[in-house]
Amino acid sequence: MTIVLDSRAVLRLLEGREPVASKVEEQLSGDHRPVMSWINAGEVYYVTRRSAGEPAATTILRELRSVVDLELPSVRRVIEAARIKADHHMAYADAFAAVTAMAHHADLWTGDPEPLVHDAPWRGENLG
Repeated sequence: MTIVLDSRAVLRLLEGREPVASKVEEQLSGDHRPVMSWINAGEVYYVTRRSAGEPAATTILRELRSVVDLELPSVRRVIEAARIKADHHMAYADAFAAVTAMAHHADLWTGDPEPLVHDAPWRGENLG
């Protein structure tokens, strides 16, 4: 099963916030690599840089790249994310997580209820 991680799921892992941290850690050590948009990885980077500095942010990004398949969004995904943002109250980065999940027919794992939209064309799971 493919899953897509949003930035909040990864940030909760880094904070050790349960139950999200254990669930994400289990996926990262499993047989199937989770997928993540580079937009969401960039969000993890800037949040980490603000809180812990450049060296920590660089280390986190390097470690993330070793356990997650990071995808650059195509022009089509940028437009799809913009449509989602226009139609739903959520952060633009969350819209990229949603379109990445849709592209992979995957569940979007999040630590944030914002991208969990009733009757959305993507499937989401709030990890806590």
